Amino acid sequence: MAGIVPEQWSAAENGNANMTAKGSSRELRHGGRTAHNMSSSSLRKKSDIRVIQKVPYKGLKDFLSNLQEAILGTKLAILFPAIPAAIIGTYCGLSQPWIFGLSMLGLTPLAERVSFLTEQLAFYTGPTLGGLLNATCGNATELIIAILALTNNKVAVVKYSLLGSILSNLLLVLGTSLFCGGIANLRREQRFDRKQADVNFFLLLMGLLCHLLPMLFGYVANGETPAGLIADMSLNLSRASSIVMLIAYIAYLVFQLWTHRQLFDAQDEDDQYDDNVAEEETAVISFWSGFAWLVGMTLVIALLSEYVVATIENASDSWGLSVSFISIILLPIVGNAAEHAGAIIFAFKNKLDISLGVALGSATQIGLFVVPLTVIVAWILGINMDLNFNLLETGSLALSIIITAFTLQDGTSHYMKGLVLLLCYIIIAICFFVDKLPQKQPNAIHLGHQLMNNVAAAVGEGVFSS
Repeated sequence: MAGIVPEQWSAAENGNANMTAKGSSRELRHGGRTAHNMSSSSLRKKSDIRVIQKVPYKGLKDFLSNLQEAILGTKLAILFPAIPAAIIGTYCGLSQPWIFGLSMLGLTPLAERVSFLTEQLAFYTGPTLGGLLNATCGNATELIIAILALTNNKVAVVKYSLLGSILSNLLLVLGTSLFCGGIANLRREQRFDRKQADVNFFLLLMGLLCHLLPMLFGYVANGETPAGLIADMSLNLSRASSIVMLIAYIAYLVFQLWTHRQLFDAQDEDDQYDDNVAEEETAVISFWSGFAWLVGMTLVIALLSEYVVATIENASDSWGLSVSFISIILLPIVGNAAEHAGAIIFAFKNKLDISLGVALGSATQIGLFVVPLTVIVAWILGINMDLNFNLLETGSLALSIIITAFTLQDGTSHYMKGLVLLLCYIIIAICFFVDKLPQKQPNAIHLGHQLMNNVAAAVGEGVFSS
């Protein structure tokens, strides 16, 4: 990919043209580094390019330097061989469960590298545009999987995977962070700024309302209401609500990146662990090189996501696990492992504001951006996808938001709070593990409720006739 880098940008990689990015770097450090940036940086490792500098050919040297930073500059680089293994296995007739597993492993480092590349581009675009780019690409894996599943008309997989991402951020990531942070800091009181958490919970509760109302249509209708009418009402309400949710997310970006940026900026001073996070940072690759790597990795993510969507049912049958369990529990854990690990590392270092920013920020982004966007995309594709996630799934989401909100209400933390969140996640995981029911159709709850009404009406007629 280095071959497409213009000459004027290659100088920046050798340290001769850092003036372009230096001002942005200083601005990013003090006013633009989000919790997601800080979390991802904890999994990066410094590159040793002394051997590369000895290469006599400039084009080859630039390519190797880019390769060192973009591929080998992460502690998760050991998982990159899973990507060619999945691709080769597809053409060599490897069993689909193996392709599913290899594709999931390959997505793990790619998600972290996308975060790294968007931060590199932010050194040149400035903190505001860079923050907007990071907010857009922060959950690129979930969005790509959802869109590809939609094109294959797997609406249930879309709903399950997006729900699982929200639940894993609220309970698993946040719970593990609070638990590990509490254990590592037993003799110190852990505090965090509640202002950011309050904003996220307001938005999550608004999103929950948009999920509840389409589901409740099935309960307020009487037994004579046609199922098709209820489905149309739910679908129309979901599409309108999705537009409102996207407007709310845009307002959230304005609030986060412009008017109240100080509430969301990661505070990296006073690093008592001396983890080098607070050091002045500069761009390590050029703008066009970073852009090329970002496009290339996004295409690879799309390819692996296509493998995941195509093989999930076979993996479910082979492993004896329901599609709902794989989509809600396994997909989010593996797909967001890098971001999750970073949040936990900073909790160990008593930096809960960063951990909360990762968990709550990602949950808000999925709930207020990815979910409504998939509904709109399905609308464009002529696919009927609503916001009715069924009773069990919506109930799990509602209780998770409420429990997490109560956990963070006083601005302090200890390991018991994290343990409770983790146990709640385990209970939900067990629930979907034992759930062997077929994938529910969007209007299944409506039909079930109508059936109960019809039975009750028939019993009533029999009583009165007698």
